[in-house]
Amino acid sequence: MAMAKGSEVEVETYRLAEHGWVPNNARLPVIIYQHALKGGSCEEMAALFEATFANHGWPAQWRDGIYDYHHYHSTANEVLGVAAGSAQLIIGGPEARAVEVDAGDALLLPAGAGHCCARSGSNFLVVDGYPDGQKWDVFRDASDADARRRMAALPFPKIDPVRGINGPLSNRWR
Repeated sequence: MAMAKGSEVEVETYRLAEHGWVPNNARLPVIIYQHALKGGSCEEMAALFEATFANHGWPAQWRDGIYDYHHYHSTANEVLGVAAGSAQLIIGGPEARAVEVDAGDALLLPAGAGHCCARSGSNFLVVDGYPDGQKWDVFRDASDADARRRMAALPFPKIDPVRGINGPLSNRWR
């Protein structure tokens, strides 16, 4: 099991405009890394995601699934590493973009990006991390002016949590 080489990782990015009550983030795109990790058991994949995130200044906070209700974070950007299983996620708020993820994939969500798990297998496991110094919150309804100010004021992450100093964050989050 190992991190996939740069040429093996498929990277997709897209920007999310405000969608109903979900603010999303029109400035910073969602980044999806397909096949960021290759092979290995659930425990090995989770440990490698945790080590990778920590080495890049995005320490893992937990291992679990993803909430089955739409939500977003106003106080932190978020990285999700799929250690096991597969799922369909909805990114951007209710009735927004459906994304299929599998073990080895990762997602980088800027603050404000709505997300939820629409369906997953029983073995679905995610490792979750946030940039050093950012503490996550959970919003399940429209943001207020304070939440929007918090999102706009978040410091820009220095390093891509998955690919490091030369990862997609460095040229797609500018």
